Amino acid sequence: MQFISFRYKDQIAAGVIVREGVLHLSAAAKAAGETVDLSSMLAIIRGDAPAMAACERLAGAARSGAALLPVAQVQKLAPIPQPVRNVFCVGRNYVDHVKEGAAAMRADLKLPVAPQFFTKATLTVIGPGADVRLDRKLTQKLDYEVELALIIGRGGRDIAASDAYQHIFGYSIANDVTARDLQRRHEQWFKGKSLDTTLPLGPCIVSSDEIGDPNGLELSLTVNGQERQRGRVEQMIFDIPTIIASLSAGLTLLPGDIIATGTPSGVGFAMTPPQFLHDGDEMLARIDRIGELRNRIVEV
Repeated sequence: MQFISFRYKDQIAAGVIVREGVLHLSAAAKAAGETVDLSSMLAIIRGDAPAMAACERLAGAARSGAALLPVAQVQKLAPIPQPVRNVFCVGRNYVDHVKEGAAAMRADLKLPVAPQFFTKATLTVIGPGADVRLDRKLTQKLDYEVELALIIGRGGRDIAASDAYQHIFGYSIANDVTARDLQRRHEQWFKGKSLDTTLPLGPCIVSSDEIGDPNGLELSLTVNGQERQRGRVEQMIFDIPTIIASLSAGLTLLPGDIIATGTPSGVGFAMTPPQFLHDGDEMLARIDRIGELRNRIVEV
């Protein structure tokens, strides 16, 4: 199933994409006498198997009615519009990206020996079609990074790699927009990664059962129609089970946690000459079987 969060008549709700349009899940549940909480994407994720079963029943029965909305009448938001805590991210997780970074910095090539984790603050998250702020007082070097995002379903601590996929609710697209000059100035990643609006997420969450094995998924990103990035999930240095096992070691993952898994090569700072984002630039991130995430840079 493809889940979205959307705004409709000044209310925010969760829905599932069906052939006929968008099924307003809480409205459909009320009409069908379902008692499980489907009022938000987080409620559905926390509801685990009973919530998923209810969503499947409702989606299977969706043919008409007030709960079935035309796609054009809803405003898609980030699938989890307000994460309850920072988004987890993995840095330097594709070999070619590590190589291009070392070349741009004129540094020796050294591949990471363990996943390099950082976080992005909650107010970085925006949805499809939303604008990314460019404040020239703060940064002159805003960059893009297309990434596969994991959405945790069943939480846990010390998760074994062999059990990792059982803890994934679904997958989405993330664009880890980064202020490279802040990243360098502060000599760590958090500040340069955490300016408001710098994590476009969406357009949906595709459930893990629909994706199956994610390793064959292809990622790409264009700026103003020019392709900048293209890669495959299977090219990650640290695969998804390793990421989840390493991150959860001694650290409890919660339902609804978001993990961005790293970006392939082609980022702007490593181009010759460097190509940073400017006012009016349009970024289009794509991942197979998930969709497209389009966002524009707006100078403020």
